[in-house]
Amino acid sequence: MYENLAILAIFAFVYSAVGGALEKTPFSGALVFTACGLAFGPLGLDLLQLNMDADGIRTLAEITLALVLFSDAANANLGVLKRRIRLPGRLLAIGLPLTILLGFGLGVLLFDGLGLLEIALIATMLAPTDAALGKAVVTNSAVPVEIRESLNAESGLNDGICVPVLFVFLVLATGASTEGGTTFLALRLVAEEIGIGLAVGIGLTAAGTRLLALCDGKGWLTEVWRQLPVIALSIGCFALAQSLGGSGFIASFAGGIFFGWVAKDHRHRLLLAAEGTGDTLALITWVVFGAVVVGDSMANFTWQVLVYALLSLTVIRMLPVFLVLSGTGLRTDEKLFMGWFGPRGLASIVFGVIVLGEQLPGAGTITTAVALTIILSIIAHGISANTLARALAVRVKRRKAAASNLGTSEM
Repeated sequence: MYENLAILAIFAFVYSAVGGALEKTPFSGALVFTACGLAFGPLGLDLLQLNMDADGIRTLAEITLALVLFSDAANANLGVLKRRIRLPGRLLAIGLPLTILLGFGLGVLLFDGLGLLEIALIATMLAPTDAALGKAVVTNSAVPVEIRESLNAESGLNDGICVPVLFVFLVLATGASTEGGTTFLALRLVAEEIGIGLAVGIGLTAAGTRLLALCDGKGWLTEVWRQLPVIALSIGCFALAQSLGGSGFIASFAGGIFFGWVAKDHRHRLLLAAEGTGDTLALITWVVFGAVVVGDSMANFTWQVLVYALLSLTVIRMLPVFLVLSGTGLRTDEKLFMGWFGPRGLASIVFGVIVLGEQLPGAGTITTAVALTIILSIIAHGISANTLARALAVRVKRRKAAASNLGTSEM
């Protein structure tokens, strides 16, 4: 245990010191973390022996995602999003369902040994994108602001939207039955998941922010303890909703949206510690992913899994995005850019661990498809982010210069 702790602590210390420099290179944090897990895990030097079962990995991943969902939702600029809802609205309302449908259709062609609901699960698990893995793009001021904000809003919201869809397919796939039938049970459970999740997330956050404002007004909230409330609130939303039979992810997501709206004038200061904690837990999750999940999942590797992973990162993601952005005024290269930058990450890992715990007949293939897609994503998107962002910025600048020269010549 202490050897594992020492490796993780030293690695976290070193990365925190050089992380700013690495963010400017093709090597994203997720790629470095996963590579560390592989290098020190059983497939490498075998120094990092994380004897974590599915429940342990699931707990770590769930808490991490809950914290990230709350922070991302709280950071969402609702005013800007309302003014620029056109692109992210299309991506979420039309592009996301199309992505799941296309992923399902191509999965049916490739996976003969999986049931239809298991294929639907894979398509849903790989639909959400990861804001953290796309950081090099969404924080690059050279990329047009509308594209950056749209990608950031999409990745911050699509994992929360996919949660109820995933649970519908999961309940149906596990074959649970009641007097009303499996479909009725699935719809009832999802209604409960959403209803309880929303009630807990908004209710607990409303009470928490009210108490926080009251105590802060009396001068009881010191700078030291100011770092803790958001972390505790996000985990509290998740855990309470889960314990009541609701979705902790929906509770975290709804709570974050409400918190960001209520505390919009002070949210950056309050969220800073939560974001740092989320990044730290994400680091550990990625290391565990590389050390434990990757090695185990590759036992079910097939050419069908490889083809589906490649299609998931290209056709399944890019075609729906290209189609829904038609008529928006974006040029072809801009639409392809937005389609390409749909990296898969933390949400897909959590969904994969959840599905793995259900002991479905095709769980091995499902986990392998998700794991391989994530690995290819962190490599391909990490390497291409800065290069393609610079190339797009150059093309946009040239077009503006050409338009300006044309306008001058006409005068």
